[in-house]
Parts: sequence; C-alpha cells; structure tokens
Amino acid sequence: MAHPTTTAATPHTPAAAPDAAIVATGLLSAHGRRPVLRNLDLRLGAGETLALLGANGTGKSTLLGLLAGLRSPHGGALRVLGCDLPDERWALRGRVGFVAHQPLLYRDLTIAENLAYHARLHELPPSRVDEVIELAQLGDRRDQPVGDLSRGLVQRSAVARALLSDPALLLLDEPLANLDPVASDLVAALIAPRPGRTRVLASHDPVGSLAEADHVLVLGPNATVKYVGPAAGITPADAEAMYR
Repeated sequence: MAHPTTTAATPHTPAAAPDAAIVATGLLSAHGRRPVLRNLDLRLGAGETLALLGANGTGKSTLLGLLAGLRSPHGGALRVLGCDLPDERWALRGRVGFVAHQPLLYRDLTIAENLAYHARLHELPPSRVDEVIELAQLGDRRDQPVGDLSRGLVQRSAVARALLSDPALLLLDEPLANLDPVASDLVAALIAPRPGRTRVLASHDPVGSLAEADHVLVLGPNATVKYVGPAAGITPADAEAMYR
C-alpha cells in the first residue's frame, strides 16, 4: 500500500543558523496511509532541550526515529546537526545518541562486550568503554550478560551505549519509565542537561520534563500538533489537558 504524499512542492528548509541543531519544515511521516506527523515545523538550537509530550500513539517515537536517521520522512524537510535527512544520514554516525524503548544491546553479551562492539563501530578507543562503564556505575556488573540484568541495570547499560561517542544530540524515549527510585535517579543524572549537548526528551511527565526544557512540542491524535513553542509559554496543567 502506497504512502500518502503531499500535493504541494516539498518545502525548502530555511537557511539554518550555525547554532540550529534541528530544523523541521512541513514534516510528514505516515504508517501506511495513516499520517502520524503532518506539517510539523520545529527549530531547536544547539545545547537546548525539547520536551516531547503526547499520549501513546501520537508520533513521539516516530519523530525520534526520524531525528536519529532511522526513518525517512514522507514529506517536508528535516535538517539535523547540519545534515539534510535522509540523504546525509551517514554524516550523523557517532553524533547522535539514542535511548529507545528497546536497549539495542545483545542479551547474550556482557555489558563490556556490548559497549566494546559499539565502540568499534564508532572507531572509539577501548579506554572509552571503561570511562562510560564507570560513569554509569556498572563496574561490578561489566562482565555479566545483559540478559541476566534487572530493568534498571539494562537501562543504565543502554544509556552508557548512547553516551559512548559523547554525542552532540541525545534522543531519549521515556528513559525513566518503569524504573525504581534509585535506578531513576542514576539514569536521570547520566542524561541530565550539559553544556553543548542538545536533547529531545519524550516523556509522560509534564512537570519533570518542562522543568528542564527550553522548548516544548505536544503531539495530539490524528497527526495534530497541540503546542510547539517555548517552555515558558505552557504550564504542566496545560500540557496535561492536551492529553485529553
């Protein structure tokens, strides 16, 4: 079944300022004939955090996949870290860290083996594996297979993988979901804002995500955009009301 297409000419992405990490213009993505994102315009500066909110099925994970270069848009224009997607997605290699619902780790390999494998993919020195293992406080578990770990340890391992290349852009898909308070605090510290790193944080926690966001995007059903703008322009109560 064919994907829907736009009838108008593909929009031209405005010339992005050097500090623009993400520029989307008229972005369209669909599952089959059903649009998931439609006419999305978004600009996020380098080093800023975007809170990505919306009920299940409104396109948050789809947008993260587009930004990671793992999906191709069906219309519009998308530029990430100066790369036009999908044509230049190869240039994002090692510059984007993605913490998805799935940990993207091999269950039969140990934490250290998984990270060593990803380090080789990004041509990173073995010492970087040791650094992120210590950063994630996984030193005493480094030789355990991922399949034997608790949910919290797997998530810390997934975050360690995402941080291996010290990415300029960090994409986070509900990174604290189903974690106990101790594991949640550890993961939150690993993915906290830091100078120069752009973050897109998909969450169902308007209070927490708005507190550390510069901009907010709230997606609604039927490929609608409920809100896109500065975090100062929306309250947690406003965001929660948009879920209904």
